Amino acid sequence: MSRPITIRQMLEFRAAVRGRLRGVFDGLGFIEVDTPVLSTEVLPEAQIDPIMVELDGRSRYLQTSPEALMKRLLAKGSGSIYQFARSFRAGERGDRHDVEFVLLEWYAPDTGLDEAAVLLDRLCAAAIGTDGIDRIGCREAFLEFAGIDPFQARIDDWRAAGGRQGVRPPEGGGDSVELWFELLLGELVSPRLGQKRPCMLEAWPASQAAFARLDPADPRVARRFELFVAGVELANGWEEETSRDVLRERIAAANRTRLADGRNSLPLPQRLIEAHGETMPEGVGAALGFDRLVMLAAGASSIDAVRGFSSRDA
Repeated sequence: MSRPITIRQMLEFRAAVRGRLRGVFDGLGFIEVDTPVLSTEVLPEAQIDPIMVELDGRSRYLQTSPEALMKRLLAKGSGSIYQFARSFRAGERGDRHDVEFVLLEWYAPDTGLDEAAVLLDRLCAAAIGTDGIDRIGCREAFLEFAGIDPFQARIDDWRAAGGRQGVRPPEGGGDSVELWFELLLGELVSPRLGQKRPCMLEAWPASQAAFARLDPADPRVARRFELFVAGVELANGWEEETSRDVLRERIAAANRTRLADGRNSLPLPQRLIEAHGETMPEGVGAALGFDRLVMLAAGASSIDAVRGFSSRDA
């Protein structure tokens, strides 16, 4: 479909896409849930800054995603759940980003990346009419498009690979393997993915695990993925790490990175950590940028074209 012209057409189009996605989840037995937008806890992530609100003498956070609260529902026995969640991230504004946006997030206990690929295929087919999904590992993708093995490369190798392609770190942006991974992913790898049909980039280096579990057969590999359509990062997710101790370690690592980057450390989400016990099921969790998906479905170049308001005019 071409880009909607009137506000009514845009709203109808957006609602239709949402309805088709709901149909996929409802047909698979997922339950749609709602979780608070404002919470005393937020899940610390290295590169994402939450918005803090002072209320009744307490610091609360507008949620950067519904992850922490949805996982607490999982630990209580919710089963498979999904949500169209209002999410907030400070300092993010562009054609594909905004301070406030909608995430479609879901959790599927007792599933793995193979089942996730099938679900992603169905969601993309329902929303943008694609047929099938490609899958490629990080090693293969980086070797093909950036000329570097992300599992073997040292910092000098990353610098050299960037230099060959004219990629430079931002001024004052530091110089680490993690930074170079993100730079080459964004500049060289991502734009090549999903050009014919959606592409699932999986088998990430353990250093990029976020909150994914490591592969039992090869602990150098994280069971994580990102989904790309026409070079646009549309979704990300992983097979969840359910260990309380590992979660605490990953949060501490994220806070160390934040401090090294000049950001503030964020408090531990104690209730989320406590939920990571015997009742937390294994499975896949994923988040999809709903505004980006509607943008792609409409053939638009910006998420603002498929929303009634942006942070500029709200």
